[in-house]
Amino acid sequence: MIVRLMGEGQFRVDDALITRLNELDDEVSRAVTEGDERALWTGLQALADAVREGGEKLADEDLRPSDAIIPPEDLSLEEARELLADEGFIPDLPVPS
Repeated sequence: MIVRLMGEGQFRVDDALITRLNELDDEVSRAVTEGDERALWTGLQALADAVREGGEKLADEDLRPSDAIIPPEDLSLEEARELLADEGFIPDLPVPS
């Protein structure tokens, strides 16, 4: 899975991290639903940190499409509501067994 951290670039994330990313994405969605901007920022930070720590940064010249895009950590609640209108930042992919 290729994840773009806006403003930082793309990372390859292996299947073992997908479950954790989906859990963090659910927390972000819950924060937006509850109108909790601080929890939103904390969740976005946790998502970005998980990708940075568990992913492999791709070269800037690598222009393949991203499977998921994680916005900046200072995203407003209004912006998050617009972006989360579909299914969240991390698509619900099958969890590897």
